[in-house]
Amino acid sequence: MSREAREFKFLATPEKGEVSALLVRPESASHLLVLGHGASTNMWHATMQSIADRLAEAGVASLRYNFPYSENGKGRDSQAVCTATVRAAVAAAREAAPDLPLLAGGHSFGGRMTSTAASESPLEGVRGLVFFSFPLHQPGKPETKRADHLASVAVPMLFLSGTRDELADLDLLKPVCKKLGKLATLHAVDTADHGYKVLKRSRASDEDVFVEMARVVREWASKLN
Repeated sequence: MSREAREFKFLATPEKGEVSALLVRPESASHLLVLGHGASTNMWHATMQSIADRLAEAGVASLRYNFPYSENGKGRDSQAVCTATVRAAVAAAREAAPDLPLLAGGHSFGGRMTSTAASESPLEGVRGLVFFSFPLHQPGKPETKRADHLASVAVPMLFLSGTRDELADLDLLKPVCKKLGKLATLHAVDTADHGYKVLKRSRASDEDVFVEMARVVREWASKLN
């Protein structure tokens, strides 16, 4: 499937300035997913690249972007700056592809900042949130406080979580999703860890993990209003 790839910049916040973004739009795309990166990475990280490439093959466009701290190589921005950047990225996506239904989310930290922004007030035009490895807790410190804000999110949420994710114990994540009711869908990725490395010998499916997730995103998004 042919695709358009266009890199550009948008204003994250007046104080922090512009950040980089990359729009990847396959021919006949069904949706556009706005993707934030993990805490210690950036939009060019291999995981982000794999997510975007496989989404494109599944017919889902993506717009991935940097948070200001990763753009400028500085210490982590405040939560307020990160959530403002999420909103700015969503606005940039609406402008870049006004004809496509919007989704938003990201890998780990990027997904959590997106859900935090959506819990504070709706993200304009966004029909659903997609979390690649939602970071429910710190490694070795199982708790669910990071999920408390999800009760204030008003759109459907898709959780793509590995069965070996050390930041999201499934025994904790499953009740979180159940409590969210019809708005939450949990897809467990067999033998995957937080970065989606899998145990090939014991994994039940031969399907590539990123192909699997892209397929699930496309199927889930197709059922949204």
